[in-house]
Amino acid sequence: MKRQRAYLALADGTVFEGLACGAQGSALGEAVFTTGMTGYQEVLTDPSYAGQLVAMTAPQIGNTGINAEDSESVNGQPQVAGFIMRDLSPIVSNWRSVETLEHYLERHNIVAITSVDTRRLTRYLRDHGSQNACIGTENSDVLVDRARSAPSMEGLDLVARVTPKEAYSFSESRGVWGAPFEIGETASVATTARHRVVALDFGMKRNILCSLVDAGCDVTVVPAGTSATDILARNPDGIFLSNGPGDPAAVGYAIRTIQDLLGKKPIFGICLGHQLLSLALGAKTYKLKFGHRGVNQPVKDLKTGKVEITSQNHGFVVDVESLAGIAKSTHVHLNDGTSEGLEAPEARAFSVQYHPEAAAGPHDALYLFRRFTQAMSV
Repeated sequence: MKRQRAYLALADGTVFEGLACGAQGSALGEAVFTTGMTGYQEVLTDPSYAGQLVAMTAPQIGNTGINAEDSESVNGQPQVAGFIMRDLSPIVSNWRSVETLEHYLERHNIVAITSVDTRRLTRYLRDHGSQNACIGTENSDVLVDRARSAPSMEGLDLVARVTPKEAYSFSESRGVWGAPFEIGETASVATTARHRVVALDFGMKRNILCSLVDAGCDVTVVPAGTSATDILARNPDGIFLSNGPGDPAAVGYAIRTIQDLLGKKPIFGICLGHQLLSLALGAKTYKLKFGHRGVNQPVKDLKTGKVEITSQNHGFVVDVESLAGIAKSTHVHLNDGTSEGLEAPEARAFSVQYHPEAAAGPHDALYLFRRFTQAMSV
C-alpha cells in the first residue's frame, strides 16, 4: 500500500516524519508513550488516554488485530486522540481477531501515523517531557502552530468528555481467571452479589467493573457530577472512585462530592480516583515530566515489603509530602519514589495509583478488590 507522508509535530518545534494511516485528517493532543509490549487494543480504548496522542514503544503493532472482547471502554469505542507506531503489521494472526487494526482506526475516525522512529520519540519525551503535538499530512510548520495553540493538560477537565450521561447497572464478569485471590487459594467467582457499590465514573475501565463484580459487588455506575446526596440515597455499602483522564485539580465538583462522602461509607479509589481522594483529604497533586504508562511498573507495598509489578497510566501524581498528617502512604513507585497508594482510616478510605485489574498487564494486585469488600463487611 502506498501511503502519504505524514508528520508528528511537537509544540517545541520538533518534527518526526512518518506515513499516514488510519483515518484521514489531523489529530491534536498531548504526545505520550506507553511501554507495554502487548495490549494496544486496551490502550486505544482506555478512557484515561482521552486527549492524548499515544506512542507505542513496542516496534510492531497490529499483529493480533482487533477482537470483540478486549475493549476497556464500557461503550466499546476508542478513546485516544491519535495513535503513533513504528511498524503497523500488514498481517493479522490471532484466532479472536475480527478486523485489522488499520480498519478499526479508519472505522472509528482515529488519525494515526506509522513508520515513526518511536525509540527516538520516546527518548525525546523522556528528556524534554510530554507535550502537546499534532499528527497530520499538512506542512509541518502548520502542525507545529496547531500544537502550540492547544490548551495545556494542566488545568484541563477531561472527565466531562468521558463520563456517562446517566447511571447504569453493570453485572459482567471476567470469569474465574479474573477473581481476586491470594497465592495458594482457589480462585472462585462470586455467584451472588453481597455488597452494593456505587461507582463514580471519571473514565471507567470495563475490567475494573468486571473485577468489582467478581469480588462480589452489585455495581451501579453514576456520572462524575453526581452529588453525595444522590449517591447516599442509593444506600450503598461502599463507594468506588474510578480512573480517568486529565488534571485531577480541575475536577473540583468531584473533589467536593468526595469530601461530602468521607467517613460515611468505605471508599476505594484507583488512579484518578486516588488523586481525587487525596485532594479531597487536603493533599496536593502535580504533573509528572512524562508520566507512568505501561505494564511493568514496580511498586512497593510499605506494609508488607512486597514488590508488585503493576499496570499504570497516569500523567499526574499525588505529592507524598503533602499527605503528612492527612493520610498514610501505603505504596511507592520504586523507579522514582512517587505516591502509589494511601489509606485514611478515619475517613474509611484507601486508594492506589496503579491498576490492579491489570488488563493488559500483570495480576499482582487483584487482592485490593477483596480488601474493599472486607471493608464493606465491617
